Amino acid sequence: MSVPLLKIGAVLSTMAMVTNWMSQTLPSLVGLNGTVSRAGTSERITLFQSPEDGWQLYTSAQAPDGKCVCTAVIPVQNSCSRDGRSRELRQLMEKVQNVSQSMEVLELRTFRDLQYVRNTESLMRSLDSRLRAADGARSLSAKSFQELKDRMTELLPLSSVLEQYKADTRTIVRLREEVRNLSASLAAIQEEMGAFDYEELQQRVLVLEARLHACAQKLGCGKLTGVSNPITIRAMGSRFGSWMTDTMAPSADSRVWYMDGYYKGRRVLEFRTLGDFVKGQNFIQHLLPQPWAGTGHVVYNGSLFYNKYQSNVVVKYHFRSRSVLVQRSLPGAGYNNTFPYSWGGFSDMDLMVDESGLWAVYTTNQNAGNIVVSRLDPHTLEVTRSWDTGYPKRSAGEAFMICGVLYVTNSHLAGAKVYFAYFTNTSSYEYTDVPFHNQYSHISMLDYNPRERALYTWNNGHQVLYNVTLFHVISTAGGP
Repeated sequence: MSVPLLKIGAVLSTMAMVTNWMSQTLPSLVGLNGTVSRAGTSERITLFQSPEDGWQLYTSAQAPDGKCVCTAVIPVQNSCSRDGRSRELRQLMEKVQNVSQSMEVLELRTFRDLQYVRNTESLMRSLDSRLRAADGARSLSAKSFQELKDRMTELLPLSSVLEQYKADTRTIVRLREEVRNLSASLAAIQEEMGAFDYEELQQRVLVLEARLHACAQKLGCGKLTGVSNPITIRAMGSRFGSWMTDTMAPSADSRVWYMDGYYKGRRVLEFRTLGDFVKGQNFIQHLLPQPWAGTGHVVYNGSLFYNKYQSNVVVKYHFRSRSVLVQRSLPGAGYNNTFPYSWGGFSDMDLMVDESGLWAVYTTNQNAGNIVVSRLDPHTLEVTRSWDTGYPKRSAGEAFMICGVLYVTNSHLAGAKVYFAYFTNTSSYEYTDVPFHNQYSHISMLDYNPRERALYTWNNGHQVLYNVTLFHVISTAGGP
């Protein structure tokens, strides 16, 4: 049996042309993923490496003219987050990223389709040779015809593949045009902003940051009105301990001291920077000649002040000379878990520093277990003046000094808040309600650093920071 020859040579010829066109066109249409092409070269430009953080309130005050004056902290790395052009740049970059993702999908799909077309080339060549032979004979046997029909059936999916490829090609052309428009917009913004001179902007931000900190220092002391959310720096050591920076060091000195445990410890680790502390590198070890008790230590002007174990003695250890400069007992001060904070841990004596100097918080039998605040001479460790706050120390979770005011928390556990404030300048007190988030549910150290205006805490083996908000009142004469 014979059948007329099907005139499909033109179709096969068209398929071959499409295959050749796809192999030539594909490389020029793709390759735009994440790059901007110029004159045959590709440059990958990252304008924004991470999401920008917002400005944070540092302190607040009222100016003589009644206007609100705020001191803010801005992360140095995110210097342009509020600039209008920067927002426009981010939006354009988001569009570029979306286009790039679409190009990736199209590239993969088009590459798959191209592979399919290439894989059918051998089948098309076989069909072409069979058709040429049949064309010479002018007829086909039933068997030969069935074989050709089966081969043609295998080629049926090629039609839908080609249709999808043509649609993808139109999409790629559209996306390429959109990328060109975006590139033009970016170039215009670049020219307007001065070729992305971020180094100059960075220097301006550094100057602004210095002025903000200087302004904060000029504002001076204020009343605590808020505590920020916790900032976990690291999880290191046991459940109890202390860590700190020097409250009197210049801003360039960012050394961190770390003391694990709450009694009989002698090892102090000194990290070169906060970054080194986070990574656990670049540190030296100090071995104290006498062990410590509690976690109420403080570093002040190059020396460590701590409570000597099983005594009411305050020790001043100088880091550079690695020697004890002076030690002195606090008259009548309880020790050895006689009058600790609510969490125990030999926390009878708590040494701290604020804007006005060195303080000791403790309790005596004479004061019936109530907290005593004493100001100490940092050179001799002599008590220059004391105040009886009337607040029972065993009911306090922790305490810290800011601007001559003792702030006491009502618990060391979850749900704690700053509950009591004693003002040494007026010998008066008030009950407060300043909440803060006790993230890890067991605070064994809480100290204020006046240089950084931040609270350092040791919370269940985590080293945590809190920013504070202080309220200032400035008189119309311009004085504090």
